[in-house]
Amino acid sequence: MESEKQIGIKADWLQEQKYFQNQICQKLLDRSNLRYIAGVDVAYTKLGNQEYGCCSIIIIDYNTLSIVQKVNYTGKVDVAYQPGFLSFRELPLVLETAKQIESMPDIFVFDGNGILHPKRMGIATHASFYLNKPCIGVAKNFFRTEENLHFDMPNNYVGASTNIISNTNEILGIALRTRQNCKPVFVSVGNYMCIEDAKNIIMHCISKESRIPIPTRLADIETHKLRKNF
Repeated sequence: MESEKQIGIKADWLQEQKYFQNQICQKLLDRSNLRYIAGVDVAYTKLGNQEYGCCSIIIIDYNTLSIVQKVNYTGKVDVAYQPGFLSFRELPLVLETAKQIESMPDIFVFDGNGILHPKRMGIATHASFYLNKPCIGVAKNFFRTEENLHFDMPNNYVGASTNIISNTNEILGIALRTRQNCKPVFVSVGNYMCIEDAKNIIMHCISKESRIPIPTRLADIETHKLRKNF
């Protein structure tokens, strides 16, 4: 049974989601001047009864795909997980980590979803309004965020994709085959770009080492190191 306080907090969260939902902007992005792209990942650990979040942001050069800067932050997490509200746990950690960035990247790529979310407000979308930058969500696994959400498995060649479609025929993302004979990743717009831009940017950042784009793969590796060391 939820307390009155918890009900009030969720009501405030819903209000914020609805407020930003009306400001999501999907548009063509000028990719000709992209210089830096950042990968963002968050992992969790516990010390006694206290939960902590480890966030890593890895900034790479978009053209050379080499690392430009790594920034990390570990802090207490006092927000309990609630389905549909994960970004309220992760966003404070992301923003604290981002304060350390020396040269702000042109794009942020999150290990998670963007508009592929019941309220169209996954971490990549929610964070975009605070970072004021185009964002993309790339999830390793598909989570059915609403009833009748569906997609067809993409063909088994690099770059093949199929749309993830809602029950109102809204395209919420794509299942993207980044490597042959590997599971697809699930790409969704965060904000300030269209799905075709998101697909092209992610494919540009794929190496032979993984089906996951380089920025979030490096961030994922870093957060696991942080969690282990912590």
